Amino acid sequence: MVGYDPQAESVPAAAAALAGSASGLVTRALISPLDVIKIRFQLQIEQLSSSHPLAKYHGIVQAARRISREEGWAAFWKGHVPAQLLSISYGAVQFVAFECLTELVHTATPYNARDFSVHFVCGGLSACTATMAVQPLDTLRTRFAAQGEPKVYRNLRHAVQTMYKTEGPLTFYRGLTPTVIAVFPYAGLQFSSYNILQQMYEWVIPAEEKNAGNLRNLVCGSCAGVMSKTLTYPFDLFKKRLQVGGFEQARAAFGQVRTYKGFMDCAAQIVQEEGPSGFFKGLSPSLLKAAFSTGFTFFWYELFLNLFCLQ
Repeated sequence: MVGYDPQAESVPAAAAALAGSASGLVTRALISPLDVIKIRFQLQIEQLSSSHPLAKYHGIVQAARRISREEGWAAFWKGHVPAQLLSISYGAVQFVAFECLTELVHTATPYNARDFSVHFVCGGLSACTATMAVQPLDTLRTRFAAQGEPKVYRNLRHAVQTMYKTEGPLTFYRGLTPTVIAVFPYAGLQFSSYNILQQMYEWVIPAEEKNAGNLRNLVCGSCAGVMSKTLTYPFDLFKKRLQVGGFEQARAAFGQVRTYKGFMDCAAQIVQEEGPSGFFKGLSPSLLKAAFSTGFTFFWYELFLNLFCLQ
C-alpha cells in the first residue's frame, strides 16, 4: 500500500527510497519511446495533421516510423542517461517524501492518513519537492530528446558545459513555473485517485478473488495516470516549450521555432498561432505514456517495496 497505513508497519525511509529509485529506473526504460514522441509533438509549431504540408509529425505510428528511418531506433532513447538520473532521483525523493508526509499527518493532525484530501495534498507536496530537486535533469533530458541530426550536444557533460557557458545557470530551471503549477495537482490526483481506485477495487472484488494484487496495482495506477494527465496536460506542454528556449538552432530541422519570454507569453502565442487545440498537442502519446508510466510506477514500487521489506 502506498502511503502511511496505521494498521500496517511503517515503511522505512531507506526502503521507500530504494523502491522508488528501482521503480523509476525500470519504468523509464520501458516508456522512453513514447516520451520522445510526446516531446516531438509538443514542440512542433505546425498542426499535427497529414493535411498540413509543413508538418513533420502527424501521428504516433507515422512519427515512430519517421524517427526510426531518419535517426535510427536509438533515437527513441535519446537523452536516456539524464532521463534515468531524473527518474531514479525523482522516484526516491517523491516516495520518501510521500511516506513521511502521510505519517506526519497521522501523528500530528486529526486527519485520516488514508483520506482522498490527505493523499492529494501530500502527493502534490512530495512531487513539488522532487521537482525542485531534479529540474536541471529534466531540462537536460528535454534538450537531448528534442535535438535532431547533427547533434548539438555530444554527451551529458558537453551539454552541461555548453548550456552553462552560453545561457547561464538559470537555464537549467527553464519552465519551472508551469512545472510546479502543474505537478502539484497532477501528482496529487495520481496518489489520491490511486488510493480511491484501490478502495473501489476492494469493495467490488470479493475477498476470495483478490489473488492478483500486482495486476490491481497496475490497472489502478494506469487509470489514475490517465485521469491526472488529462486534467493538467497544457502545463506540461508549456514546460517543454520553455525548456528548449535558446536551443532554436537544433530545432530548425523539425519545422518552425518560437522564442517565448515566459509562461504567460508562451500561452498567449500558442492561442494566437495554434488555437486552443495547441494546448493539447501530443496528448495521445502523452496519455499512453501516462497510463504505462503511472501504472508501472506504482506496480514496481509496491513490488520492490514488498521485496525490500521482506529482507
